[in-house]
Amino acid sequence: MTVRLMLTCLCDAFYGEVGIAAVKVLEHLGCKVEFPLDQTCCGQPPFNNGDWESARKLAARTIELFSGDVPVVVPSSSCAAMLRDGCRSLFGKAMSNVFELSEFVLNVLKIESWPGDSIQAQRVAFHRACHGRVLGLGDSQERLLQMVPNLRLVPFEDADQCCGFGGAFAIGQGFLSSKIGLEKLRRICETGVETFASGDMGCLMHLRGLIEKHRLPVRAVHYCQVLSSTIS
Repeated sequence: MTVRLMLTCLCDAFYGEVGIAAVKVLEHLGCKVEFPLDQTCCGQPPFNNGDWESARKLAARTIELFSGDVPVVVPSSSCAAMLRDGCRSLFGKAMSNVFELSEFVLNVLKIESWPGDSIQAQRVAFHRACHGRVLGLGDSQERLLQMVPNLRLVPFEDADQCCGFGGAFAIGQGFLSSKIGLEKLRRICETGVETFASGDMGCLMHLRGLIEKHRLPVRAVHYCQVLSSTIS
């Protein structure tokens, strides 16, 4: 199956390794990955700030670039939500060919067991990004990780709470945003895990910054990096 990868701005600017991991995962599952080089922002930042005029210009270009029947796979729940839910608000209809990575793997490719190598026994916590609720992802990202042999997902208290990023909220309300993020990280660190994963690079950027600033004993990764680590 041919798919098109929408990398997202944060992945392009800060998390190139996530894009590489996403391609590795998709190709391992038998997909031919196309990457339109002239893709830009999906329009989410101005959309979230109420500047819908600017958001429409960016979103319209993204829709034009990724139009057609070829599935568009996005390794970020927030940008996938923008194209599916945000575009419905902007234009009255969503992009029906857009999928967050885990839902594409589970619901389109119908993967029921992970075709990768075993890893050393590892305990990992998982942070669900808020935008996953808009997409109706539920536990799809966790279910995909649980297919990895020797990986155990560790629950933690108040796991459904926001990390505090919220896009522009982290800029306009930096003190409050940091407090929310540190509370999330405190709960994760209480489990004793060395690694936690998430499916949104906004959350990862925010929490990784707090980890580095406060020298916390945990690392943050995208879940597709965990999957790609099992591929020889």
